[in-house]
Amino acid sequence: MKFRILLAALSLFALATRAVSADDLAIDEIVQRANHVSYYEGKDGRARVNMVITDAQGRTRTRRFTILRWDEPGPDGQQVDGDQRFYVYFDRPADVSKMVFMVHKHLDRDDDRWLYMPSLDLVKRIAATDKRTSFVGSDFFYEDVSGRRLSDDKHELVETTDNYYVVRNTPVDKSLVEFAWYKVWIHKTTFLPIKVEYYKADGTKYREYSAEKVDQIDGHWTVTKSKMSNLETGSSTEMSYSEVRYDVGLNGDIFTERYLRKPPRKFLR
Repeated sequence: MKFRILLAALSLFALATRAVSADDLAIDEIVQRANHVSYYEGKDGRARVNMVITDAQGRTRTRRFTILRWDEPGPDGQQVDGDQRFYVYFDRPADVSKMVFMVHKHLDRDDDRWLYMPSLDLVKRIAATDKRTSFVGSDFFYEDVSGRRLSDDKHELVETTDNYYVVRNTPVDKSLVEFAWYKVWIHKTTFLPIKVEYYKADGTKYREYSAEKVDQIDGHWTVTKSKMSNLETGSSTEMSYSEVRYDVGLNGDIFTERYLRKPPRKFLR
């Protein structure tokens, strides 16, 4: 499972594999490869996540949850970079215990999102207009959990360095987002998106996403520690991933409203 768009560890740069030169690839292939390694490695996956939210005064709050990801197969059952489903189950602290966030990610229309609040026994549909709002009080947005569709942005290769493709992404419909554009640094060997900077129309950088640790798990480069910073408020959120597994045998049945109230314990242990 790839929970990435992040900053690679320094050891990543020492890989002996030859980086593909910018002349070899068109921008569409660069962003497609980056999207694949970020979200589509393996047919499914799971990870335990520990989230630490730090405000400008240094005060911290924590969240712990398990995230499951399942890719809908193609017409012939083959693996494709298509629609996906995400299931996020919270177990700590007590005020969010048993809360569930679920996403049906679609490539041809708005995603479907649900939030189950056990204290009220209430299932809430999250509107498409709310996808750029805070995810459980953190510096991540709901959209950050499942990522943006490639078709949501126009992509331009603005720089090539020894290690990175630097891509500027401009939203097709600027009325749906709070940023004017964002830049992504994509590692040329692994195609991991390793850093993201978000800018406002006046050129002010106000949000930054990076990785702090990367490991290879089940043959897949995997971000195991990442950080989102809000440069306007001074707050930041760090996520550490553990117990990461790929191809665990998930199926689409558990990503339904029924399982918002009845978590699939087998895959959450």
